[in-house]
Amino acid sequence: MSFPPRYRAKSRVDASGEESRAKAVAVATELFALAGYRGTSVAAVAARTGLSQSGLLHHFPSKAALLAAVLEDRDRQDGAFLAGTTSAPLGWAAFDALTALVARNSTRPELVGLFVRLSAEAIEPAHPAHAWVQQHHAGIRTWLAEAVRTGVERGEFAADAPVGSIVRTTIAVVDGLQQQWLLQPEEVSMAAEFEVFVSALRARWGTAG
Repeated sequence: MSFPPRYRAKSRVDASGEESRAKAVAVATELFALAGYRGTSVAAVAARTGLSQSGLLHHFPSKAALLAAVLEDRDRQDGAFLAGTTSAPLGWAAFDALTALVARNSTRPELVGLFVRLSAEAIEPAHPAHAWVQQHHAGIRTWLAEAVRTGVERGEFAADAPVGSIVRTTIAVVDGLQQQWLLQPEEVSMAAEFEVFVSALRARWGTAG
């Protein structure tokens, strides 16, 4: 008899394999953030993980597959944080959630570095992360656009709030602050600067209702 996955006990082999896989993703995240995709080798990830190259390739058949796992893990963490146990927040709640995420990312320089470096590299269509970066930005644009439109319907945003402009500017501020923070972490506070931006946005396009 076969049990559904959620009820099936994990064997020691399964647990060991998942542990090795998770460690490899963590190591790859750090190395990709420091040296980029092209500057990171499978051998380097394997050595830091404590696996042979063949052992690492057993879990991830190529460096591109390893990168995909890293990016999926990043999205999973951020998505879970933004949505919590319910659906994605809308209206001004979306900007509050984004502010909290920016503050959280201030404690995760390796993930910020990964995103900034890969976003620059992946402008090239041939880069293995090109599609991910496009989908990442498309997802944020869709979410924030829905958040603003919902805010207008609820009376939280002014009726003439320029949805596209607010969305694009918000993304530009988040991405720009990440880059500046990596360059000058002692001088730039991503969380404080983004709070100032959202306050200005509320003052311009929010309503008293």
